[in-house]
This record gives sequence, C-alpha cells and structure tokens, in this order.
Amino acid sequence: MEDAPSQAPAPSKGSPGPHGAPAPFIVLEEQEPPGCSIGELLLARARAACRCSRGALGRALLRLLPVLEWLPRYSPRSQLLGDVVSGLLVGVVAIPQSISYSLLANQDPVYGIYTNFFCNIIYAATATSRHASVGSFGVLCLMVGQSVTRHLQLAGYGDSSAALGDNSSSPRNGTEPCDRSCYAITVALSLSFLVGLYQILLGVLQMGFVAVYLSEPLLGGFVTGSSLTIITSQMKYLLGLKIPRHEGVGSFILTWLDLFRHIRNTNICDLLTSLVALAIIVPVKELNERYKERLKAPFPIELLVVIAATLISHYFDFERRYKAAVCGDIPTGFRKPTVPDFSLFPSLALDALPIAVIGFAMTVSLAEIFGKKHGYAVSANQEMIAIGMCNLIPSFFYCFASSAALTKTLLKESTGSQTQVSGLVTSLVLLLVLLWISPLFYSLQTSILGVVTIVNLRGGLRRFRDTPRMWQLSKLDTAVWWATMLCSTLVTTEIGLLVGVCFALLCIIFRTQRPRATLLGRVRDREVYEDQAAYKQLSSISNIKIFRFECSLYYANKDYFKAVLYQKTGLNPVLLAASMGNWARPEPGSSRGCCGCPRQGRSRAESPPGTACAPSTDIHTLILDCGAMQFIDTVGLSALKETHHDYEEVGVQVLLANCNPSIRQRLREGGWAGRAGGAGGQLAFHSIHDAVQFAERRHRGDSRDKRAAPPEPEEQQDFQVSL
Repeated sequence: MEDAPSQAPAPSKGSPGPHGAPAPFIVLEEQEPPGCSIGELLLARARAACRCSRGALGRALLRLLPVLEWLPRYSPRSQLLGDVVSGLLVGVVAIPQSISYSLLANQDPVYGIYTNFFCNIIYAATATSRHASVGSFGVLCLMVGQSVTRHLQLAGYGDSSAALGDNSSSPRNGTEPCDRSCYAITVALSLSFLVGLYQILLGVLQMGFVAVYLSEPLLGGFVTGSSLTIITSQMKYLLGLKIPRHEGVGSFILTWLDLFRHIRNTNICDLLTSLVALAIIVPVKELNERYKERLKAPFPIELLVVIAATLISHYFDFERRYKAAVCGDIPTGFRKPTVPDFSLFPSLALDALPIAVIGFAMTVSLAEIFGKKHGYAVSANQEMIAIGMCNLIPSFFYCFASSAALTKTLLKESTGSQTQVSGLVTSLVLLLVLLWISPLFYSLQTSILGVVTIVNLRGGLRRFRDTPRMWQLSKLDTAVWWATMLCSTLVTTEIGLLVGVCFALLCIIFRTQRPRATLLGRVRDREVYEDQAAYKQLSSISNIKIFRFECSLYYANKDYFKAVLYQKTGLNPVLLAASMGNWARPEPGSSRGCCGCPRQGRSRAESPPGTACAPSTDIHTLILDCGAMQFIDTVGLSALKETHHDYEEVGVQVLLANCNPSIRQRLREGGWAGRAGGAGGQLAFHSIHDAVQFAERRHRGDSRDKRAAPPEPEEQQDFQVSL
C-alpha cells in the first residue's frame, strides 16, 4: 500500500455503516521498512557474535551447558526422591537393552553398556529436556549395524553373522592386524563421530527446521518398517541359526528365504527358551501398560527374565550340552580412549547423514512433547547440540550412535522423574554393571537378547492398527505412511527414509497443485460468505460470482486455477470472446452486453430495433477471494492479469478481496493497481462484503441508462485497499 495522507479522511459518501450511517473510508499507512540491508544486518550479527565480553561469555556458557543454570536451583527435598527412583528403574531396564541392542549394531555387548553410560552423563549436562532418556535406540542400532556389516565385508572379514565372541583375525586394509570385533567398533565409533559432528553443526547453524520435513506419518512408517527389519534380523537368534546377515536392497526377503531354507537346523534349546521368554515377558508388559496408572513403577520383568535365564543356562550348561549361543565374556572396567579412524570418514559420510537426521528428530520431538506436557521450555537447537555431544564425545570411548528412546523416556516420565539428575542415577547403575556385574552375563543366551529386542518393538507394530483411522482423516498421510514403511522394509532403511521424504513433499505439491476451489454465497443478511457446496440456505448474489481458491497461486497450479474458475463460474471468457467476433466490447461491470444488448434476465424485445445481439453473460462482476492465498509468484501474477483481461473483454469486472499485505505488495510491484480508482479499474478490497457493495452500487449506477452520473473516484475507493 502507498503511504496514505496523515490527516483523517472524511466519511465516504455512499458506504453505509452497520446502522445505516456512512462508514469511514479506511486508510492504512505502511510501516517504514528497516533502514539497513540484509548484508548490513548479517554483518551486525556477526560482529555481535564475535564481540567477546565477560557477560557474553557467561551467556554462551549457560546456553552450551544448561546444567549450570538448573543445578544451583535444584531442590533435593522435593526432587531427589523422584529422580533416584526413576533413574534406578530406567537403569534396570537399560541393562538388558544395552546388551541386546549391541547385537543389532553388530557389536560386542560391552559397547552397548558404554554407550548408555556416557550418553546419560553428557545429556544431563547439555540438554534442556528434563524427561528425555538417551541411549541405544533400536532403529539407529539397525542403521549402524547395516553400515558396520557393509564395511566388514569390504574389508574382507568373515561372515558378520558369526557367533558373538568370534574374533578371527584378518588383515585390516592389508596393514596392521585387527580382529573382526576391533574393526567393527572402529567403524561404529567413526560413524558416531560423524553423526555427532553433523548434529552439532545443525544446532550451531540454527537448522532445527530440518526436523519439520519428517512428518509424523513419515516417522511412523519409518519406525514400523525398521521394526519389521529388526524383527527379521533377530529371528536367527530366536531359532539358534547361523545364517549370513544380508544388507542392501531386498535384505528383508533374502533373510526370510534363508530362515526357511535352514529351518531344519533350528536349535531346539534356543527355540524353547525364546518361546518361554516371550510367553512370560509379553503378558507382563501388557499388564504393566494396562495398569500403569495404578502401579507406582512397572514390574521389571525383562531384567528378571534375563537373570533367571542366565542362571539356568549357567547351571545346566546350555552352551556345552545343547550348543546354545551365549554372550560370552563381557570385560569389566573401561578401555583406554581412542581416536576415530579418519580414513573411514569418506566412506561413512553418507551413512552418517540419515542416522544424524533420525537421531535428532526423535530427540527433539520427544523433548518437545514432554516439555509441553510438564510446562517448561525446550530449545530445539540446544537439543540438537546435546545429542550431537552425546555422539561425538563418546566416540572416543568405544560407543556407537545414540538418541532419545521412546520406551525409556516414557518409563522415566511415568516413574516421577523431575530433572536430568535421573540420567546420572541411570549412569551409576550402568557403572556398577561395568565394574562388577558384567562377567555374570557370560552364560546369557543370545536368544533371550533377541526376545528383549523384539518385545520392545511392539509399539512400532501397533501402528498398523491406526492406519484405518488415519485413512479416514487423511488419505495422503496414509499413503506417505505405507510408502515409507514398505520402502524401509523391502528396500533399505536409508532409501525408505529418502523415499518417504520425497513422497511427502510430492503430496504437498499435489495438494497445492489441485487445491479446493468453491463458489461462495451470503449467509442470509449477514456480512458473511461461505461455501455454497458445504452449507445450505446460502443466498446467491444477482449477477455476481464470488470465487475462492484455497491455496497460493503459483506456477504449478495456474492452469488449474483458470480451469476450475471457468468451471465454477460457468463462463469461459476466452471462448465467449471468440464467439463475439467483432462485436463491440461491453464496458466491464455494465448491465448491457455487446452493441447495447441487455444481459440475460432482460428480453431481446427490449433491444434497440434492427440490432443483432452478440453472445452475452449474466455476470457483471467476478470477485476473487484471496484470503487463503499466502503468496503469488510472478507466474501466478501473470495468470491473475490474464484472467482480469479475459473477463474484461466480455464485460465482466474482476475484483480482489481479503488480500494479505504480502500479496498486496506483489500486486503493487507487478503493476496490478496501475489504473485503480478509474472506471473499470483493477480494484482490491479489505473484505468480500466491501467488494460486493461496490459491485452492486456500480451496477445500479450503470442500470439507470446513463441518466445518473457515474461514481466519483473517491466514492469508488470507499471500500478499496489503498495499493
């Protein structure tokens, strides 16, 4: 809008107010734009960021380490008990999960315990969320295991599906000797370093918006597809089979083919143990979920089953008597810190990207969910930095990639966690395992670990039950879910994620390419206009069509805009103009057709004698409701101009209504308002009702057969937005 005069304008001459009194002429004055350019603004921010002072350094340190802000305000009397109880229970659940998820990541069990131990300490110091529980997460462990297996095969090591503890040596890249376990953790910690580096860079660059492209249906389909892949990879442990671990396209189908091909070699001891463990764990966990509001804490059935299975396997010597696969020796203490293998970075750079994206998306989403539930603020960018630190720093201590885990987060929140101190308590529980308890798990069967992994994936499989409801709400969202789930299962997890993102974006484009378009009618005597196809008892306005296009107008939908406009209004101005031929063009908005012939609604007998009438239409004004348009690009603006010109050729005036400031700016820059104010000018209005009143007044003035004077310029502008 142009700058309006500072003095208050006089009331308009013909625009009635709510009680019949003249309404004031609306004049809006634009805000002055900022004086500095984008380059100057970026330079000023860079100078502010580089300016070093004691206060700025303190604020930066508080942002990087939120523990310095909340720990001094910690209240042991009111918060310590809940944190201790929650931390102990999460630690108890984390013990079997740490060991079982190590198998999924193709690592020795001790590395899963390392991962959960270090991550909880770092996250407590750097995160803003009080309830998110970090550590090994099934989907990420699957992606890590796939990358590790691929690199083991490239390095010339034996079958990656060999029993745990098989440390057969093989030359590493033809130089120093390194056994399979050594090379596997080398790949995993190098991958974790890159994942953490990506996440920290995203957080520092304030690119948390990347997570918005991972919609809930997309993440749900990805988690479900990954859950099916994980279950498939664990079936060999439940059956006690030694089959190769397939990677790449079609690994899901190839694994099931191998399972059926070698089913006759099933270890009966492992199979019976798995069935008994499933029969015990699943019902108890279902009861835990059903009565979670009555129980102060869920029953730790997984840990009890692991302890009982370990004792039974040890005293009955399942390993020697029945050839059952067991965990083997789990060392105590910590290993000397190491440095990631930089030579692996080029081959791992692409593998680390989807792991980083999924990791921070899960962490940020869980942090925001529980932050809103408990009424505290969560910084998405700081959460990305926090989970990045949880991957980058532990990579020097033999840890693989991690993120917030839904199961442990729900357990942590439901058992009374108050602050991040509960994560420190969980680390203490894992520290006890690392220092003294871990050797006791030597005889634990890997089939039990497979059962623990599968049972924790029930949430992902339950999403199948939600698809009918999702189909009723949104068919496109359901299509995104199924496409992502099927590609993640049948192709690969990385390709499934990529396909899901691309398919979701295509669905958005499809929605904007063919949006909803309607004709509006008036709600009785109110100044309200609604969709005639959706509501009853709406009155049409004589000789006026009101068209709403429920999307922004841009290059992808400009043809559809014209087509649906012609269809809804029942008038194609291009064809009508061609049929008129050389007849005199009517004035836009006038009550007469070509050569002075009356519009429809008057008889041809009223036409001047001796004249032949050209084709005419019963519309004298078309109002375009732009309230749903967020933006118009140059192609859309051209389409709007063409529409105005085509309708003007057949005597129909085009008015705009409900344009937001950005669209008005685009109209002004595109020359749309070049003739505003004059007869037949291109006008925009604040509301539909203003446009309707203007059109009716103009039509009444023209229908007096020119005996009354045409509206004065300021009278025309009574309802017009000052462009």
